[in-house]
Amino acid sequence: MTITTPDDFTQRWRQPPNFPLDVRFDYTFLPAIDVLDHVRRDEEVRFTVLGDDDWQVRMDRTAAFRTAPIEEVVTWPFRLVHFNLSRFYEDLLDGFQEEVMIPWRTHLSAWGFTWQRLAPILFLSTEGASSTYHNDNSHGLVWQVHGIKTFHSYLDPDQHLPADAAVLGETTAEDPPEHDATDRQSVTMRPGDQLWSHALTPHWVTTESALAMSVTLSHGALCHHGAFSERELALRSYWDKNPAEAWTHDLRNVRY
Repeated sequence: MTITTPDDFTQRWRQPPNFPLDVRFDYTFLPAIDVLDHVRRDEEVRFTVLGDDDWQVRMDRTAAFRTAPIEEVVTWPFRLVHFNLSRFYEDLLDGFQEEVMIPWRTHLSAWGFTWQRLAPILFLSTEGASSTYHNDNSHGLVWQVHGIKTFHSYLDPDQHLPADAAVLGETTAEDPPEHDATDRQSVTMRPGDQLWSHALTPHWVTTESALAMSVTLSHGALCHHGAFSERELALRSYWDKNPAEAWTHDLRNVRY
């Protein structure tokens, strides 16, 4: 069931599985290929060239990724992420702060939520590319903008990765471990689709179209009337016991 009301959202956000939602933002992105051409040149972008080609081919493509003709780059298998989209609020993402981030923060505040971090993350990838298998310390509102991706997680994450293990970072790998397909929750996302991804739940994302672009609004330390989600309680407990480590771990997955 797609979540469309504040009451439904506040009931569902506390525990997995992930769920579709429908948040109306009055914002139109530039074409995905134009976004890619812009962000690939930025010094803070992270990308990984993939594929079955030999090592030298991947190294050559990696070296040329920022400058090769964009029509050629989009034929290569790759995944790309940018964590600091505020760098583009005056040009590529003009109006994004006013039309997306401020309204969403306002809605959350009105619904009784607080947070310590709320920022957008950009993802671009080509057909056949997959993210790493990982979990995040933050909740994500995943917004599919262009192309098709499938977001994979589990119906019951505790069976595959308890929250205590997720806190210690025992998730990250290039591919998910062997598991029963009936345990998996796979949601195919097309332009305009949105999904809530719970903090500390293992997941991976595959690209099903020639080029795909999504934006995730990442919520760190989200709580409702002072109460955290069930899995995030493990993170807060760990930091209480290890105060020297609190907030020293970046909230982003560095192996994307």
